[in-house]
Amino acid sequence: MIHIPNPSLGRRGLIAGTAGLLAAAPVPVLAQAVAPPAAALAAGGGGESAVIPVTNARTAPIPIAIPDLGGSQLGQQIAGVISADLAGSGLFQLINKAAFIQAGAPTAAAPNFQNWKVTGAKALVTGSVQEAGGGQVRVEFRLWDILPQTQIQGTAYTTSQSNWRRIAHIMADVIYERLLGEKGYFDTRIVYISATGPRDRRTKRLAIMDQDSENNRLLTDGSWLVLTPRFHPTRDEIAFMSYANNRPRVYLFDLSSGRQSVLGDFAGMTFAPRFSPDGGSLIMAVSDGGGSDIVSVALGSRVPHRLTQSGSIDVSPCYSPDGSQIVFASDRGGDQQIYIMGAGGGGAKRISFGNGHYATPVWSPRGDVIAFTRYAGDTSNFAIGVMHPDGSGERILSEGWDVEGPTFAPNGRVLMFWRESRSQDARGRGFSSRLVSVDITGFNERPVTTPTDASDPAWSPLGT
Repeated sequence: MIHIPNPSLGRRGLIAGTAGLLAAAPVPVLAQAVAPPAAALAAGGGGESAVIPVTNARTAPIPIAIPDLGGSQLGQQIAGVISADLAGSGLFQLINKAAFIQAGAPTAAAPNFQNWKVTGAKALVTGSVQEAGGGQVRVEFRLWDILPQTQIQGTAYTTSQSNWRRIAHIMADVIYERLLGEKGYFDTRIVYISATGPRDRRTKRLAIMDQDSENNRLLTDGSWLVLTPRFHPTRDEIAFMSYANNRPRVYLFDLSSGRQSVLGDFAGMTFAPRFSPDGGSLIMAVSDGGGSDIVSVALGSRVPHRLTQSGSIDVSPCYSPDGSQIVFASDRGGDQQIYIMGAGGGGAKRISFGNGHYATPVWSPRGDVIAFTRYAGDTSNFAIGVMHPDGSGERILSEGWDVEGPTFAPNGRVLMFWRESRSQDARGRGFSSRLVSVDITGFNERPVTTPTDASDPAWSPLGT
């Protein structure tokens, strides 16, 4: 499947210009370290720590107790979001609140470790929520390692009260990192394509949401087809393809202001954009006759630089995390496979040699693997997999009638993709497309909730 979009799909996705449709940038959060209570400094019961590697947590999730943060409704809501984030990762086992002997410890006090030990918990979260005036709220939390009886994190966050969900996601990221030794991915967003209508007349709109499916917003009005949105690595901006005015082009969309601009003036269509790791340039495919080439464009000068001229169909480029290489799909060898070349073009080397055709390669933020879509020549045998950059170690993570378009969480530990499924209506016809997440080892595959059918997900960097 060479992904050159089909202009005959028609009008579907004009960029919305009204402020009401724009995605708000993340609100700043002020963090302040909190020292352990004196009683906790004097404690020290010894015993096995809750801190373990991610590889161990996949088979033995960390038992963690998360009481409400104080007695307020907001404290209950924040604890609920933290719990959902950690449980959804598959790496934590939440202790049922019915097993709690006591509520969370007062903010300035150490917990009764024995009361929490008997619940089976190895880690405990305590905290409080207080009004800070001027519409601000102060959320203080502590993370405890129960058996050694030590505080391993203490932080207070101050932000606007309406920003409480983001505080919860940040706290979940801190807990993930302190207990697993790696960055979390909860304070992130997903941009995707929202689809409605019959299969042969889909209305597709840009949409954005938090990674837990909350704060879902449409960004375009459905007048023109839109595809393949991608986040800028540092700015509140996305690149995507639009058929606006029946001219398929790559656009840049400032999510804060709503300003949009077409990227370059090419004779053929431009599609499949991705930003460079430093955000200074963008690579994309540009159609040329019956084929397409990979082109980079400096975002400052808008000067294009053609990287391939193979006479074949070269598509879906993606930079390595250090910006030194580009992975892409091409049929230059007779069928569609994955190739790697230097960031300046030239020296392309094929790395995929499995049974089937390969598409939509994307480099992990960790640099250790490349995710891809693989298919066996028909739509009944699609798969999402990963391989090392030299082509070794290929593993299939998920299969289905049609699964496509992987995107990595910013920590490189989780993939999201979309799955099209057949369903039956009264006439025995129908289908749906939904987002799915899965650990890079293939465990913990989970549906991602969206209000409509969805495809083409792209994960934001952490905190953007």
